[in-house]
Amino acid sequence: MVMPKHICPYGQKARWLLERNGYTVDDHWLETREATDRFQREHDVETTPQVFIGGERIGGYDELGQFFGHPLPVEGSTSYKPVIAIFATALLMAIAVSIAALGTLAPVRIVEWFIAISMCILGIQKLQDVESFSTMFLNYDLAAQRFVPYAYLYPFLETGAGILMLAGILTFVSAPIALVIGTIGAVSVFRAVYVQKRELKCACVGGSSNVPLGFVSLTEDLMMVAMGLWMGARALGILG
Repeated sequence: MVMPKHICPYGQKARWLLERNGYTVDDHWLETREATDRFQREHDVETTPQVFIGGERIGGYDELGQFFGHPLPVEGSTSYKPVIAIFATALLMAIAVSIAALGTLAPVRIVEWFIAISMCILGIQKLQDVESFSTMFLNYDLAAQRFVPYAYLYPFLETGAGILMLAGILTFVSAPIALVIGTIGAVSVFRAVYVQKRELKCACVGGSSNVPLGFVSLTEDLMMVAMGLWMGARALGILG
């Protein structure tokens, strides 16, 4: 479909995929709603684009990908890609901050900044749709189940604590927040996954994620616990 106010993104992707695999594309534009409806009726299909190779209909963009050996995406399937992207980006940002602020790679500071940045990014994921996050969070978090507003406050607490830790200020506020919400979260996840053996989706990267509850969420919580203890001990002069 190529219309004044709409150019089909899947059509563009299908053409690119064909050209990348060495095909010459004879692109037939559907420039009106009527032409699109007529095409769908003639070929008994519900969507466009439709790809034909040598006169044989392959199908839409997903089917074309399968034709070239790419598996069809499974709706609702679990994926760790969002988490990998978040933690990898947070680590690279921590390294970049270390170079920019100190002019060198400082391992301890990089770990501190990595956790703080991870908290901020994960908090942003939750803040995009607090309502969906709170619904998913209430499935397993013990504090939220006793006090529902906590499910709405959590994204703000995590993000706020991460920002303060990144700035290195108000440790007497950020450290206790990270320690408390991290401890509650770790206990809740451990109970739900490893004691009750429940199969739930993790709210750690937002309410629309398909990341299974377990190791990832537990890691997030334990990082906050460690960061809270570390920053608190340093603020009290225990670590010098």
